[in-house]
Amino acid sequence: MAATILRGIAQYQQVHQDWSVQVDERSRTPAEIRWHLAQGWHGAISCNTTPALVDACAEFRLPLVALDDAPLYEGVSRIRSDHGAVGAMGAECLLDRGFANFAFVGGEEQAWARDRRAGFVEAVRLAHHEPVYFVHRPEDSDRARSEGEARLLEWLVGLPKPVGVMAGDDQAALQVLEAARCAGLHVPDEVAVLGADNDVAMCELAVPSLSSVDPGTFQLGFLAAEHLHRRLSDPTLPLCDVRIDPVGVVCRRTTDILAIPDRVVAAAVRYIAEHACEGVTVDQVLPHVGSSRSQLERKFRRYLGRSPQGEIRRVQISRIRQLLADTDLPLKRIAELTGFEYMEYMCVVFRRLTGETMGAYRRQRRLLGRAAMPENAIERVA
Repeated sequence: MAATILRGIAQYQQVHQDWSVQVDERSRTPAEIRWHLAQGWHGAISCNTTPALVDACAEFRLPLVALDDAPLYEGVSRIRSDHGAVGAMGAECLLDRGFANFAFVGGEEQAWARDRRAGFVEAVRLAHHEPVYFVHRPEDSDRARSEGEARLLEWLVGLPKPVGVMAGDDQAALQVLEAARCAGLHVPDEVAVLGADNDVAMCELAVPSLSSVDPGTFQLGFLAAEHLHRRLSDPTLPLCDVRIDPVGVVCRRTTDILAIPDRVVAAAVRYIAEHACEGVTVDQVLPHVGSSRSQLERKFRRYLGRSPQGEIRRVQISRIRQLLADTDLPLKRIAELTGFEYMEYMCVVFRRLTGETMGAYRRQRRLLGRAAMPENAIERVA
């Protein structure tokens, strides 16, 4: 079970209910499932819903909430991510960065993978572009894996550049990054890469750090726990079959780019992306792009609608938001990591540019998904 789903369940449990929770990620035989459920448990939340689990829960009259794309079983509530919306959100992220070339890398064995690709393709086509995609198949031998990596590399090299590439999950996105590295392609200037699932450790360890769509797994866990609690309190509560929207795109280095036709602006944006959080100034950018300050200011206004200093602040604020959401670092340390000499000035800048305090933003991110499930989303399952 994904760690973020467990975090969502834990958040609900800590605030609303003093539950005893057992986490079991091992495959179980039907007999083992029945034995475990017979030990006095009152309900179950599952990321791997099997007929054996459904039958056992029905036998012991335990409410079951499924969080996967298993068939809709009688007597089982289902809460899932909207995978089509995940793909569409990824496409919109790359469209917003000005790309005209789009590609998708993903598998086709699972329904969620196909749905993410379909959402991506539909959103790109609605913007009057034609995406291409690479089917990534699981390999069962070292030789097959090596051949698959070679095909991915060849495919990536042959794409028109610059290109925005979304992968069906973060693991596939890491393979795209590795193929780009082996091919000598610059990320994100030539190939911008976007994953999905926002596995924070995986994304942060990637080089460069990987942008990813957050499908709402924390919210998924929270809402599952809430619905289970409500069914335990009222066994007559209708079952539900709900899809939840993705939270948003967590932008990191692999998409920190705009598809800009001007060489000077593109070089400046790249340099700022790499050094803004080191406290770089506009004057320090100029020697690296071969431009005067007045010329750079004019070009930034023309292509980006903001100044070079505004771009520096945009990158810093993006990193601050990420650190507030994903870590418990104190504000003083966040200031050090984002190029601010004084924590107090960082707080002033953040509030001026975002309209909220850093403390309020951190609390809001921690409580995402706390809202109750919309009543109109809960429907009786026939």
